[in-house]
Amino acid sequence: MLKILTFGVYDMLHIGHILLFKHIKEQFPDQECKLIVAVQDSDCILKYKPGTKMVYSTEERMFMVSAVRWVDEVVTYNDVDVDIQKIDFDVFAKGPDQQHAGFQRAVAWCEANGKKVVTIPRTEGISSTMLREYSKNK
Repeated sequence: MLKILTFGVYDMLHIGHILLFKHIKEQFPDQECKLIVAVQDSDCILKYKPGTKMVYSTEERMFMVSAVRWVDEVVTYNDVDVDIQKIDFDVFAKGPDQQHAGFQRAVAWCEANGKKVVTIPRTEGISSTMLREYSKNK
């Protein structure tokens, strides 16, 4: 079974996230796949971005992500480049916007350790930032 791993915050779970999970599995139509979604721990988010207003706790976000039919397992993470080394997987799936230094180090680790890296396109017209702006203006 092919194990695919992706990382994110998923604080405002939306159609773009759902389609991300679906599209990840669609990348491998001829293989049985297990999608592992790593949800970033709230304390870690607040450590790097103090004052961030989280809508849901880590546990609530994990519960919501686990309810998505394309997701097979949910784990928490703090730092993508550190925690990626602790999870058993074959393919690292990421979004095109996941370019910060931690993701760059994670990609380099994957390449050095024989893990495939795939970039899944964004769903146009939706993002958590857009939803936050929309809710502020209501």
